[in-house]
Amino acid sequence: MREGKSVRLFLAEGSMGGLVTAEIMNWTGHLLAVQRSGLRELLKRPESSRTGVYVLIGESPESLGGQQVYVGEGDDVSRRLKDHEGKKDFWDRVVVLTSKDSNLTKAHVRYLEARLIAMARQTKRSEVTNGNSGTNSDNLLPEADRSDMEHYLAQASIVLPVLQVNVFRSSSQVHLANADTSTLEDTAQTVFVTGLKGETWARAHEVDGEFTVLEGSRAKPWSGTAHSYAGLQNKLFNDGTLVPTADGSWYTFTHNQVFSSASAASAAVLGRNSNGKLEWKLEATSSTYAQWLEQRAKRVVAAVYAGVASAEAAPS
Repeated sequence: MREGKSVRLFLAEGSMGGLVTAEIMNWTGHLLAVQRSGLRELLKRPESSRTGVYVLIGESPESLGGQQVYVGEGDDVSRRLKDHEGKKDFWDRVVVLTSKDSNLTKAHVRYLEARLIAMARQTKRSEVTNGNSGTNSDNLLPEADRSDMEHYLAQASIVLPVLQVNVFRSSSQVHLANADTSTLEDTAQTVFVTGLKGETWARAHEVDGEFTVLEGSRAKPWSGTAHSYAGLQNKLFNDGTLVPTADGSWYTFTHNQVFSSASAASAAVLGRNSNGKLEWKLEATSSTYAQWLEQRAKRVVAAVYAGVASAEAAPS
């Protein structure tokens, strides 16, 4: 069973649309998130004047995940944000990552900036607008400090999705929380396949409702009617995720690619609109993804009831 985490959110203005602070118990990191319209409220907070990293997030119809991001750092984050308010137009939300104990130094945040830029580019969930990869401060930080910053990133990677920031979220970070593997299979190890006439074109994992099509999978160029999924496949081609075979009859996935739904994943593979719950099948079986979901839901309910019965039977 995976260790649980207690993420504490504080809605400073009483709603998720206003300023939100986030932290994990026994972790020195501290995050603030707000819409651009609420920037003034963020700048009033003492945390905004600390040394830290910030992430600007905006919409980008041309990017795979539909978002643009910019990652920056500063000794006084508020000064950088005031500067960006007048010079960068794309963003409509900002997240600030600082420390409750004010122990982050310039070298620390430069390391975090470079790592977050690299993570955003590797996950390919957004268009990263940074012109460079940040300052490589590996040589500026002692080994112990680098270890501390990697721990900081690991904790921040738990909190950010809670704030609906998924641009740094890789498929390897997505797990079934608190699953008892004695009664439930690890969904990250469950393989689904799709194709035509019994031929496997693509293999995928599903975790937390997201489909990850695996590197080496094949896809057919789009042949269906005009649809947003046609644009999705085109974006995958443009960013190098899909490369054509020599004769142009197939595309090949150059790396694992996360999709927001089973249907988005199957459409990108089959080259047409499709119902992913029916197109994806459990490997080596005839069970559809929909049937797998139904059976898994039954097992979860049975496991819960078994746990309750066991607790009730235990001597007090």
